[in-house]
Amino acid sequence: MGTEELYPAGRLSAARHATAAAGLDALLLTPGSDLRWLTGYDARESERLTCLVLPAEGEPTLVVPALERPDAEAAPGGGLRIVDHADGDDPWPLVRAALPGPVRAVGIADRMWAQQVLALRAALPDAAQRLASEVLRELRIRKSPAEVAALAEAGAAIDAVHRRMGQWLRPGRTEREVAADIAAAIRAAGHAEVDFVIVAAGPHGASPHHGTSDRPIGAGEPVVVDIGGTMPSGYRSDCTRTYVAGGPAPAGFVDLYAVLRDAQRAAVAAVRPGVTAEDLDAVARDMITAAGFGDAFLHRTGHGIGLDTHEDPYVVTGNPRPLEAGMAFSVEPGIYLAGRYGARIEDIVVCTTDGGQRLNTTPTELIAL
Repeated sequence: MGTEELYPAGRLSAARHATAAAGLDALLLTPGSDLRWLTGYDARESERLTCLVLPAEGEPTLVVPALERPDAEAAPGGGLRIVDHADGDDPWPLVRAALPGPVRAVGIADRMWAQQVLALRAALPDAAQRLASEVLRELRIRKSPAEVAALAEAGAAIDAVHRRMGQWLRPGRTEREVAADIAAAIRAAGHAEVDFVIVAAGPHGASPHHGTSDRPIGAGEPVVVDIGGTMPSGYRSDCTRTYVAGGPAPAGFVDLYAVLRDAQRAAVAAVRPGVTAEDLDAVARDMITAAGFGDAFLHRTGHGIGLDTHEDPYVVTGNPRPLEAGMAFSVEPGIYLAGRYGARIEDIVVCTTDGGQRLNTTPTELIAL
């Protein structure tokens, strides 16, 4: 797919209209996924200011460090007015000059650095500051066909890594050794960046965000492997499978895993337009609770994914948002027994016009290596 399909020029116009409708005079976007989604520019985060100034009325301007101007000019979105600042110059007057008329309220990037937020407040002391996500959330939450294709490409790449797990995950090897092999394979499978590698064996599997350690993997221990990366397109992968290496699983684990597998499959099957995010969460949660493991399901059932690994919509109790075609999110229930073991199964699913499409296609059975 071409970058023009992933980063169409019409997004700037749509964002400008949405900014006006939200009662904001402009969006001010520093490096991050919002800036990339609107322009295709994967800007560097640094103390040197990069900021897209998108007025509700008027021409957008990209303020960049002079040394990064060539990269900004080469961005897929193209066609932006670019102004640059040299090291040692104050860039904030350039931001102010790009804002026509009085400025009463601006939407700022959700993850703008605090030092930039404070500098902006000094530059525009009379302007109220709100989150840009108030405007951009609704534009980004439904993926275009090109974005779905990019996510499918990411899903296929991470699936290819899971299929090779038997090469690395063996008793006696440490979690860290296995993780190093996985990280290399994530890049070899086509990712531009490795975002995370969780290899959590035995009791470590009961900590959902364990990471890795120098603890050797024991024979027959369940191992939770949660991995993801960023593709050259900017779109992300995220997939979890649970393995047992070099021996039979502990007593009780096979039954626990069967409960988890059935709950995850049921939740995937329940995806369709109109189902609320919290009701989808309840599909998996109610089955796990009925089997006696409710207190061991420690997190939400899923999160949206796109240019960020975690973005809207969140599949969680308390989110009444109905699913819509084009929404992409994880379905990843887990069961975690402290001091013993844990298990998680995660697929990325896209809501279609009449159901859901799994973008991860490796088996969800307990995988014995």
